[in-house]
Amino acid sequence: MVKPEPVSCSITDNIQRVTQSIHQAALLAGRDPQDILLVAVTKTVVAERLRHAHAAGIRTFGENRLQEAQQKQESLQDLVDVSWHFIGQVQRRKIKDVVGQFDLIHSVESLEQARAMDKHADDMGITQDILLQVNVSGESTKGGFSSSDMLNALPEFERMMHVTVRGLMTIPPWSEDCETARPYFRELREMAHTVKQRDFQRTKMDELSMGMSRDYRVAVEEGTTIVRVGTALFGTRNPVEKI
Repeated sequence: MVKPEPVSCSITDNIQRVTQSIHQAALLAGRDPQDILLVAVTKTVVAERLRHAHAAGIRTFGENRLQEAQQKQESLQDLVDVSWHFIGQVQRRKIKDVVGQFDLIHSVESLEQARAMDKHADDMGITQDILLQVNVSGESTKGGFSSSDMLNALPEFERMMHVTVRGLMTIPPWSEDCETARPYFRELREMAHTVKQRDFQRTKMDELSMGMSRDYRVAVEEGTTIVRVGTALFGTRNPVEKI
């Protein structure tokens, strides 16, 4: 059974530990470690600590909240090699501000959302890369497409010219035992394989965003290409910490 790793007080040490763990899990699964992107989840983490993470090799930051992300993007605008991902729920009134500000939006959970993003991206003259959030577990407390609704919606996504579906994202039910996430990760991987068989032209299944601090090694074994890791890098964070 895979157990969560301890978290030290050093961001550099934690990044090295997580990176090495991803590398080992990938090799054991017969995968190339270079195929897995580590996204540092930086909710409530101050910008200066992101600088430390950048100095230790992190190049992709994932933010849950738009206003917090905007403040950090402004503070860190001198770091020209940084990629920003939006991984939180996208509120309807903030769609126009999220589109174009992030290289990848992980959490598109409805056709209505995607249509609005497509319109705003059209207005901006850009194409926005997105992932479709799939509620594989069927939990009422989580957003996202059901598996059947996602598959049924794909022809409409194929017709959208200013958003590009790059793959899928899911969040399994929380559990102390990270092994309980495995069937949900496996189901998402198999779902992506099913979509690939439909031979869409614009809709891609290049990315699977699954796995967080507790279960990212299981996700690597099950085929993830993006892991979203916060606590294992930055430790337990203070929810009232100033940005």
